[in-house]
Amino acid sequence: MAISLGELAVRFGCTLKGEPEVEVDSVATLENAGPRSISFLANPKYRRHLAGTHAAAVVLEPRFADESPVAALIAPNAYATYARIATLLHPEPSWPAGIDVGARVADRTRIAASASIAAAAVIEEEVHIGERTRVGPGCIVMQGSSIGDDTRLSANVTLCRGVRIGARVLIHPGVVIGADGFGLAPERGEWIKVPQIGSVRIGDDVEIGANTTIDRGAIEDTVIEDGVKLDNQIQIGHNVRIGAHTAIAGCTGISGSTTIGRNCMIAGMVGIVGHLSICDGVVVTGRTLVSRSIREPGIYSGGLPLEEARRWRRNSARFRHLDELAKRVEALSGQALRSDEGSGEADSDD
Repeated sequence: MAISLGELAVRFGCTLKGEPEVEVDSVATLENAGPRSISFLANPKYRRHLAGTHAAAVVLEPRFADESPVAALIAPNAYATYARIATLLHPEPSWPAGIDVGARVADRTRIAASASIAAAAVIEEEVHIGERTRVGPGCIVMQGSSIGDDTRLSANVTLCRGVRIGARVLIHPGVVIGADGFGLAPERGEWIKVPQIGSVRIGDDVEIGANTTIDRGAIEDTVIEDGVKLDNQIQIGHNVRIGAHTAIAGCTGISGSTTIGRNCMIAGMVGIVGHLSICDGVVVTGRTLVSRSIREPGIYSGGLPLEEARRWRRNSARFRHLDELAKRVEALSGQALRSDEGSGEADSDD
């Protein structure tokens, strides 16, 4: 579809610098955009590409407006505005309503007439699927699960027994929701499996990346609140609760019974120990190990940055002597303090 810059400015509340009749039909990077494309500048690192762009228009913040050689849609949050424009110009594909002949659907189900069930999907008994929801090829929706309106299960998604999914949720391929949590009781050198009788509740407007797994609760439910965004290959243990509008990057592992607050940002490869709490508004940087509760908003880091290999090996060898070094520094500090005290007494005698 093609749309004019004037219409985009009105629809998304932008200030237009340029001709309102100019039309665009796609999005592209500043470097590769053509005369029918719209681009954006949100990160100052890419500012160098602005002067040479051939885009029809650029979405940018007011501070960059005078630098644009082409038409500009000026918005206080250029990236968010670009996202909305990209969604308009590149809509998701649509699917025909109904159940494909290659799907296997149990008798006792409630599937909205506007829903779309793809080939090789399996829908078990007592499942409820809402209006305009898409269950993609190879998906399995087990007994007693429910899926809200306008939700999409891409392909090969598994919803285990009794899982509840909200409205407008996007679940990418390979996701497993509601498998048993890792509950084991030790006895005489062996492990006894603890039944996982809770389930998983996913709120509205959640996105779950490919191959992410969310375990069912041991007794009560694992809960993902509204607006949470999960990247690929995240492991969420049983009885975890993630607050609304928190975003978590790939390869993070969250141990059981952890509570994460609202509007948090957890970077990639973070490890979070179980049975702790993270308050609202926390940012955790990449490869950090969170081993205690976080009770104050802020930015927290725990990973060591990159070093040249030889320097890293030297530092690594020194790490083993940190305790010894600390004791020596403490002893030297004590000696210096005693020396200062002795010097003061001598001066008093004089």
